Amino acid sequence: MTTSNDVPTLLDELLRVGAPSGYEGPAADIWRKAADFAELSYDGIGSTIARVGEAAPLVAIVGHIDEIGLIVTHIDEKGFLWFEPIGGWDPQILVGQRVEVRGPDGLVPGVAGRKPIHLLEPDARKKVVELKSMHIDIGALDREDAERMVRVGDPVVVRTEPLKVAGSRLVSKSMDNRLGAYVALEATRRTAKGPGPGGSVAGVAAVQEEIGLFGARTSAFELRPDIAIAVDVTHATDAPGIDEKEVGVHPLGSGPVIGRGSTLSPKVFDLLVETAEAQGIEYSISASGRTTGTDADALQIARSGIPTGLVSIPLRYMHSPVEMVDLLDVEATVELLVAFATRIKPGVDLSR
Repeated sequence: MTTSNDVPTLLDELLRVGAPSGYEGPAADIWRKAADFAELSYDGIGSTIARVGEAAPLVAIVGHIDEIGLIVTHIDEKGFLWFEPIGGWDPQILVGQRVEVRGPDGLVPGVAGRKPIHLLEPDARKKVVELKSMHIDIGALDREDAERMVRVGDPVVVRTEPLKVAGSRLVSKSMDNRLGAYVALEATRRTAKGPGPGGSVAGVAAVQEEIGLFGARTSAFELRPDIAIAVDVTHATDAPGIDEKEVGVHPLGSGPVIGRGSTLSPKVFDLLVETAEAQGIEYSISASGRTTGTDADALQIARSGIPTGLVSIPLRYMHSPVEMVDLLDVEATVELLVAFATRIKPGVDLSR
């Protein structure tokens, strides 16, 4: 199902909700409701597993469902909120953004503010803003008024909604990595409704990736898959300032990016490439000499080790409220993983 502007309904719902690392509940609820076709289970920190089938081998498709955000650390006497980051922020992006605080009685709107440029000393105008010099203003009269709406420890996200731009491109916050969580569930759903997996398949909405890859670690321990595929985003290389010599060639519209590197299974990589070519799916390859910075790093060392692959979706303006994706790349990634899960058969050799 899609919305009126051709954005998949589940993806649209996931992008609109605020759910930073450690506070993923609202997004997890949406994902779990959409996973009614599968057998659901959970790990102890909130990751969700949607499994179809019991046969071996078990393929886990893992996308993290958390986003970057902020957390309230202090409410001052004038009612301003002070905060720390959840995940990695470019402070300049946050200046002047509308935000929402998830308070005890609901969402509280506000803005991320700093001293106006008119009042800054000349030298200060030339410096990059720091998060510690910013605050959140919810319009409260004083501390007592603010504390009726919010508490220390409440999570905060940028307040925005998805925006369809030219062609098949979509802009939103939290593409990193609601895209992966959407793909994990949609690929599992289509595999179940199609010819079925070669063994069994499980979509995973992992939590707390942005602060340490924690949900991938615990969910893999719980699930014990034979093969794992992490689904995340990577930097689209067709935006100004991106050096293709450093990160490869992955423009928007070029399809899924298949990872190859030291921590990734060579045989899973080969199987992903063979599947893409057999299905006529355009793809590119990214290389990593050490870690990938994704859930794949945690998956491949879970328990006694899991053969792991990485499939990424090109994305512009990562970790900002205006992350941009081509929905054709999202669809191609789903198609690749459905075909991959269908092709995997009992006895597949994934040894290194």
